[in-house]
Amino acid sequence: MTIQAGIKPVISVADYLENEQLSEIKHEYLAGQVLAMAGASDRHGLIAMALGVALHSLARKRGCQLFMADMKVRVNDGEESYFYYPDLLLACDPEDRDSPYYRARPCLIVEIASPSTARIDRREKLFAYRHIPGLREYVIIDQDVRRADIFRYPEGIHDTCQEGSFRLACLDADINLEAVYADLE
Repeated sequence: MTIQAGIKPVISVADYLENEQLSEIKHEYLAGQVLAMAGASDRHGLIAMALGVALHSLARKRGCQLFMADMKVRVNDGEESYFYYPDLLLACDPEDRDSPYYRARPCLIVEIASPSTARIDRREKLFAYRHIPGLREYVIIDQDVRRADIFRYPEGIHDTCQEGSFRLACLDADINLEAVYADLE
């Protein structure tokens, strides 16, 4: 195969999924292009863990599967496919367990935004995730400022929480924002 300068080869979904199982580095897949992911900060990890702890028992009670950082979400937009690694992914549809490597119909996705990822989380992923069947909420937690943005589907409603609690309809629960940030200085 000849590769022209400046043109990246297009990788098939099957090749991406096969290679991702063998890779020590996580990669996102954007319509044939594969991008390596960077590591996360301590603040990012502490927020993800606190939110995961808050959601875990709620998810179990509803028969849902809660994944943290290592489960891909598949987004289909027309003929194109995209795979992302959300920080937290909640899958409640028992019919969405065909692949051990990704979910295609989660009800909740959470991204923890840093200065380097905020633009992607608030634009690219916000746009992409709305194509996911059954997605009820996309939550962006800011790692540096106490703030949660909750995007509700299919209504297209956007709520912002900077104190108190925010509601997750997917789990019929209120999440205390103070608890999410409790381990940060």
